[in-house]
Amino acid sequence: MKVHRHLGVYGICFNENQLLVVHKIGGPYRNRYDLPGGTIEPDESIIQAIYREFREETGLVINVTRNIGTSEFIVRYGLRDCSHIQHIAIFLEVSLEGSYNSVLISDDTAGSSWISLDEITEKNSSPLVQAAKAYLETGLFEWISVIYDNWQVVE
Repeated sequence: MKVHRHLGVYGICFNENQLLVVHKIGGPYRNRYDLPGGTIEPDESIIQAIYREFREETGLVINVTRNIGTSEFIVRYGLRDCSHIQHIAIFLEVSLEGSYNSVLISDDTAGSSWISLDEITEKNSSPLVQAAKAYLETGLFEWISVIYDNWQVVE
């Protein structure tokens, strides 16, 4: 197995039993719910990256309230000359500054929305959203490494 490594930072924003998600239009999580966030650029800190990514993907300004933890997900997805992506995800709890009124579309998302935890399934959500759901339901975050050898990109 040849793996492409991706490191990103993602925000869990939860309000009134609803999770803020973005609608992915590219990559292995295409046509699924994903958490706002993404790549940490070479010239920025983790905190700078989450603020920038949230603004780019949702148009929203946030406050980071807590470092939740880090997990990794190894997903079968052909990229360059690799068969899998090792997605290392840093999870932060965030709150919104102001109110939600965003329909911003970015280069890799088709907007954002609030969804209830009951709506989240393996078929409609990225592994990151599924991990956020588990954290929100239990209040516990466990470092995990999950391999998705049979991952299907939704067309």
